[in-house]
Amino acid sequence: MPRACVIVLDAVGAGALPDAAEFGDEASDTLGNVARAVGGLDLPNLEALGLGNVEPLEGCPPQPGAPAVAGRLVARSKGKDTSTGHWELMGIVTPTAMPTYPHGFPFEVIDPFMHRTGRGVIGNKPASGTEIIGELGEEHQRTGKWIVYTSADSVFQIAANVETIPLAELYRACEIAREILTDKHAVGRVIARPFEGEPGNYARTTDRHDWSLKPKQPNYLSLVREAGKEVHGVGKIRDIFAGYDVDHSHTTKSNVEGITMTEKLLRELDDGFVFTNLVETDMLWGHRNDSVNFHRCLQDFDRRLPDLLDALRSSDILIVTSDHGCDPTTPSTDHSREHAMLLSYVEGRNAAGQIHEGEFADVGATVNAWLGGKAPGRKLPGLPIVEP
Repeated sequence: MPRACVIVLDAVGAGALPDAAEFGDEASDTLGNVARAVGGLDLPNLEALGLGNVEPLEGCPPQPGAPAVAGRLVARSKGKDTSTGHWELMGIVTPTAMPTYPHGFPFEVIDPFMHRTGRGVIGNKPASGTEIIGELGEEHQRTGKWIVYTSADSVFQIAANVETIPLAELYRACEIAREILTDKHAVGRVIARPFEGEPGNYARTTDRHDWSLKPKQPNYLSLVREAGKEVHGVGKIRDIFAGYDVDHSHTTKSNVEGITMTEKLLRELDDGFVFTNLVETDMLWGHRNDSVNFHRCLQDFDRRLPDLLDALRSSDILIVTSDHGCDPTTPSTDHSREHAMLLSYVEGRNAAGQIHEGEFADVGATVNAWLGGKAPGRKLPGLPIVEP
């Protein structure tokens, strides 16, 4: 019985989209620029699969007979954040960008948040998460006030030292913020950002948690489930889809755990859909403008790719893609408006270097068709990359 697996290499964009200038991202090309910054990619297993057919990449030449279909995908949605990207991969287009707050959140948001949580707020501005806890962590510990901040994305982020405010209270504050942030202030995600340590030596913990908006239905996840197939979300997939249409959530604290869990599921499950997010290229290195470690993170995945391929059974499909860019070579530390990369491999077939130029939703359309879901008609965008 065929199975499907989609692995999202978070923020591994493949070149600026046609409208990137509207977002200030016309120079962005995460994969291409990282390749140049490190003197050429060293990703032999991805190269053999066909990565060099996605776009010109230093150190990763094209493979005319590559076994995977390769290409780039265009976004219809007006955004460049995690929720928008993942949702569109599953057929949910966001035609109007979710609200952002380049000058911080207004009084009508912050005042009820403080009132309902019983604590004050410091920060309330766009900032890098690691920088703002360094800047305000000591004041936060002295006063017990929440550190609230945002970014270029549609997010309301709350940081708290776990020794100052218990993790459960931080999570409850995020739930309250999610209740407040509706209508015109309906941000894509509320994010808990716990950290530990002392002034001058703070570090974020692995207990991050996201509260997303409810995604629209139907989407390709709901169609897969209607076809009687179970959806397994690995990493933060359940959070991104607010718990909807994800039957089993396998939370992880690192890419290593995410890859290991994905392999385990592929070796054990008889059917269904495994949907994995590997976040470290985004969270740890893209936002910190660290090209060297961004590349090393890709190398970590590359080393484990043979294990994932070995876990596939005849007629399984594996799609490796991305949700947006986060080019570590540009001055910005924010996400970038880029194509999604695409590698689509079917066990037992050789794509012979086939190229696919489509849209984000082609990923979900492919999974749905592969697992026997009903055709969506005009309800959802996207066309299958390969036929079952």
